[in-house]
Amino acid sequence: MTFDETEPVPVRDLTFDVRTTGPDSGEPVVLLHGFPATSLTWSEVAPVLAEAGLRVVAPDQRGYSPHARPDAVEAYTTAALAQDVVDLADALGLETFHLVGHDWGAAVAWYVAAHHGHRLRTLTTFSVPHLAAYNAALRGDEEAKDKASYIGLLRQEGKAETLLLEDDARRLRAMYQGAVPDQLVDAYVAQLQEPGALTAALAWYRAMTSDLGDLPDVEVPTTYVWSTDDLAIGRSGADACGEHVTADYRYTVLEGTSHWIPEEEPAAAAAAILARVRGTVAA
Repeated sequence: MTFDETEPVPVRDLTFDVRTTGPDSGEPVVLLHGFPATSLTWSEVAPVLAEAGLRVVAPDQRGYSPHARPDAVEAYTTAALAQDVVDLADALGLETFHLVGHDWGAAVAWYVAAHHGHRLRTLTTFSVPHLAAYNAALRGDEEAKDKASYIGLLRQEGKAETLLLEDDARRLRAMYQGAVPDQLVDAYVAQLQEPGALTAALAWYRAMTSDLGDLPDVEVPTTYVWSTDDLAIGRSGADACGEHVTADYRYTVLEGTSHWIPEEEPAAAAAAILARVRGTVAA
């Protein structure tokens, strides 16, 4: 199966659409997308990882897969999203695995690492730092507060959906900053225009609670990548991320790159993942 195709993977009462590539015998790496995107976020990254011999698994997460789209907001807590990752690994026979996340996928990955760290070989996250670092920045840094101001809108049921989808999803399309290829933007928007899809994706924001800021430290070898032109994540939280990792830690800053690291800089993203998986430091 190519990365362009998905296969259904049943997990409890949900079924996730999952993209896979690379040799079945390769070390498994699970890739988690963010908002507003899908597993296609990794379209240019996954082939590089597969060519390096890794078994790549990239799900459309809860709310994004049509048959993993519960109605209740309470079904989208970060704890539930993290449990999906563990349960999906179980369904695929992955006792341990490397975990990678971007944006909300990074937030979920941090949660998995903090609460299910024994299942992870390594962790690589893009854009969103450890949630305790992010929360501290929101409390004490004006830049971080300003960059996060959009979250208040996304938590408003009905209003956010209307604003993002009206006029052929003009505002939703604008969120990609011109950094994401048009064909991917079209694919992301088309999926989020499915009945109930955008509301389910926004439920990730609506279900989150302040206790995420108390996330325990991570004891997994970790790489964190932040980009200077990220409109959503400020520098103070990014710089403080390593204070919450007690294992080997690598912090990389991409100058002049937007929030959309996997799409805009797939070579750099793949290099960071491979360096962490191999236990080396990227050049």
